[in-house]
Amino acid sequence: MRIGQKEFAVKGHTYVMGILNVTPDSFSDGGRFNDLDKALYHVEEMISDGMDIVDIGGESTRPGYTILPEEEEIERVVPIIEKVKSRFDIPISLDTYKAKVAQAGIAAGADLINDIWGLKYDEKMAEVIAEAGLPCCLMHNRKEPDYHDYMDEVLEDLKETLVIAKKAGISDDKIILDPGVGFGKTYENNLEIIDRMEMLHILGYPLLLGCSRKSVIGLTLELPVSERLEGTLVTSVYAVLKGAMFVRVHDVKENARAIKMAEAIRDGYR
Repeated sequence: MRIGQKEFAVKGHTYVMGILNVTPDSFSDGGRFNDLDKALYHVEEMISDGMDIVDIGGESTRPGYTILPEEEEIERVVPIIEKVKSRFDIPISLDTYKAKVAQAGIAAGADLINDIWGLKYDEKMAEVIAEAGLPCCLMHNRKEPDYHDYMDEVLEDLKETLVIAKKAGISDDKIILDPGVGFGKTYENNLEIIDRMEMLHILGYPLLLGCSRKSVIGLTLELPVSERLEGTLVTSVYAVLKGAMFVRVHDVKENARAIKMAEAIRDGYR
């Protein structure tokens, strides 16, 4: 799969997507990188630590988040996308579920659209992605975790997303799926989707797992956001073992090392 100027193997290796939140209220690093110079320094740091693609977000999607006006979100993300594009040779993912923001981000240089609502929030999003010819990551999400047959319903929800994508003209080779840990799921749902993520391979698309510092780790280990690194590393090892193409993480260096070790155990002696 080509993202920006880089070719990514769909199978065989798990890549690191580094998180750059240019928001004042993100659950984990709110306010740390909404200054342009600090954001650029952090991108440089993550590249040095082994990041393969940077995911830039201008709106916090923590539990109970407030939806940001499109223009304000654009004002946050466009300058950093333009600067990252001009300074670094790294593919850029834009984390947004709004078509207007995606359009502005694409014009600024975004190489991938990461939609936490799987094309179901903004009816124009699929068309914007298709017209740009960009790859996209489409996440499973629900407003409420009201499941009767959990894994089957997750698969059905993702199939609905894929219907929207195909109807708009997004090609199969430009789609990544995200099981949506922490979104529209109970604590037990989150543990199960991580453990049974390989079931999603039946849909035929590469997968991204995003668990970094999330509440499922905090609840399990009874730890605050600042102490969830070890739990995140375990989920990244799971991503390797379950055949995920990407992990989306805050702590790039440590997760890249954990992935390298997991892949060596899996493949190194063969």
